[in-house]
Amino acid sequence: MSLTQEWSGLLNEVREKSKALNSTPLLVRDFTRPYQSSGGNAKPETSDGVIRVMQWNLLAQGLCQTSDAFILCPHEALDWEFRQHHLLEELLTYQASIYCLQEVDHFDFFKANLSKLGFEGVFYPKPDSPCLYEPNNDGPDGCAVFWNTAQLQLVSQDSFVLCRTSGSETNQVAIMCRFKVALGPHKGKEFVCATTHLKAKKHHAVLRGEQGLDLEQTLREKTGGLPLVLCGDFNADPDETVVQLIKNSQLNLVSAYTLLSPSQDEPHFTTWKVRGGKKGSQEESVHTIDYLFFSRDKFQCEQLLEMPTEDQLRPNFLPSYAYPSDHLSLAADFKFID
Repeated sequence: MSLTQEWSGLLNEVREKSKALNSTPLLVRDFTRPYQSSGGNAKPETSDGVIRVMQWNLLAQGLCQTSDAFILCPHEALDWEFRQHHLLEELLTYQASIYCLQEVDHFDFFKANLSKLGFEGVFYPKPDSPCLYEPNNDGPDGCAVFWNTAQLQLVSQDSFVLCRTSGSETNQVAIMCRFKVALGPHKGKEFVCATTHLKAKKHHAVLRGEQGLDLEQTLREKTGGLPLVLCGDFNADPDETVVQLIKNSQLNLVSAYTLLSPSQDEPHFTTWKVRGGKKGSQEESVHTIDYLFFSRDKFQCEQLLEMPTEDQLRPNFLPSYAYPSDHLSLAADFKFID
C-alpha cells in the first residue's frame, strides 16, 4: 500500500523522535501470502478492496513498569517518553484500515495522532482495571477500535462486559463495530469487526471458557450473518476450550495465522517474555494467545504480517528497545468473496 503524504510525514516524525531518544530501530516485518493462496508467496497485484485489520495488545503503561516485572528489558525502554513513539510507529508502519487494541490506557494519545490521518475510535475500559491500583497511573485500561473514515463508515457499535454462565459480570470487555465500505469495488458492503481481551493466568481457563460462550452467543445474535472479523488477546493457548469454541462455532470462523503454516498450526508464539519470579528466579513465557479470526466463507485472506524469528527477539525478548509491547501485533488483508 502506498503512503499518503500525511501518513508518511507523521511516520517519519515519529521515527525521528524515537531515534533522538535511542538508536535502536523498531523491529519491522514483511507481509506474505497464505500457503493456501494460489499465488504462493507473491504479493497481490492490487490492493483495491482490501481491508487490513491489525490486532495488538499494546501493554498498558500502568502495568509495564511495575507489576509485570520484565527483568530483561532495560527500564528506560519502558518509559512512556520512549514507548509512545515506538507504539505509534508500529501502528503507522503497517497502514491498517482497522486497529483492534487491548491494554489501552492512553486512548487520547492514539486518538489525537490517528485522527490526523482521518481515523475515529471508540474505547471501553475494564470495570475494575488493575492499572488503577498502580502508582502514577494514567487511568483504566481497556479495549479500543480505530478505523479509517475514508475507507469505512461506522454503522453501529456495541461495547459490553463479558459475563459468566451464571449471568454475573466479569472484569473483561469486548467491542463490536458494524462497518459499511465507503469506497472501492465493494462500496456499500457491510461487515462486523469485534475485539476482546479475556482473563489472564493459566488457572482461569474455566472463566475464559465462560467468557467465550458469552462472546460467541452475543456475536451470533448481533452480527445477523454479516462477514465477521474477531480478534483479541484471548490469554489462551490454541488447544484451550475457549479457542476451540470459537474455531468450531456456527460463526464459521478460521484463525488467519494458521494459514501461514502448511500444517495449519498456529504460530509458535505471539508473546515471549521473561519475568522475575520468586527468590530472584526467572520465569520465561512463550505462548500463542493472540488471534485474528475471520469468516471463512465470506472473506479471503490475501496477506499476513509475518512473525519474527527467535533470533530477531533476542537477547531481551519482549518488550525491549526494539519492540514496545510484550505481545506481537498481528495483521491481515481481507477481501470479500463475491
